[in-house]
Amino acid sequence: MTDSSLESGQLDLLQDFKTPSDPVCAIETPSSAEPSSEGPPSRLLIVDTETTGLDADRDQCLELGAILFSIPHRQVLAQMSCLLPVDHNPAEAINRIPAEVSRLDQPWGDGLAWFERMMASADYLVAHNAAFDRQWFGRGSLPEATRPWLCTLEDVRWPEARNLRARPSVIDLALAYGIPVWSAHRALTDCMYLAEVFQRCDDLERLIAHALEPRRLVRAQVSYDQRHLARDAGFRWNDPIKGAWARRLSEREERELPFRVVPVEAALPQAS
Repeated sequence: MTDSSLESGQLDLLQDFKTPSDPVCAIETPSSAEPSSEGPPSRLLIVDTETTGLDADRDQCLELGAILFSIPHRQVLAQMSCLLPVDHNPAEAINRIPAEVSRLDQPWGDGLAWFERMMASADYLVAHNAAFDRQWFGRGSLPEATRPWLCTLEDVRWPEARNLRARPSVIDLALAYGIPVWSAHRALTDCMYLAEVFQRCDDLERLIAHALEPRRLVRAQVSYDQRHLARDAGFRWNDPIKGAWARRLSEREERELPFRVVPVEAALPQAS
């Protein structure tokens, strides 16, 4: 995560594990659920997980961290973090959490109950690479996610003045906003970085409003010599569509591109 060449934190560092293909859909909002209240969101629950691997059917979540954040006040309202007991942790070299430590006696059940109370008071769950974190909820010890998700990696378009890549890591964001980086790959630490970034965002309301716009998966219409345009715009080659530069965009974002795009049909083959 401290390597600036990484794009999305835990998923990028767990290179020895296979990542499941991202499902294809024509048009989607940042979440399948509706906001908890009408009007713009005022409270976000920033969430991060540490896991024993990438496969939610086989692996387990062994740490949960969360921070309840007030948008209008730019303040942290509450936070929590707890380890969850696991038998083995093949990803210990990455998250540095020994399985035997996760099994030490501590009130993790109370921690999860507090998390559910925090979630009930939030408008959105926020994660950096939410597609990864959301898959663990409703499995094992973690409760079901009862709020819609917002992804700071895929949904938020960070200001150009920050000189960030189209898909920055959490560490990239922290450094761009002048936040000291002291640790990586513990759940609460990554939540704290995002909370600090939000505190420094003068235009946070606008960023979130744009992030909540409906999106569809599109394919870039670029030649081989123009492929850098798609890459610089955050399109990914062969992911999730074979032989194409693809990304999910809103209609507004499509109009701002320097090249044409076409919508991707759900029947097109996904990369393996």
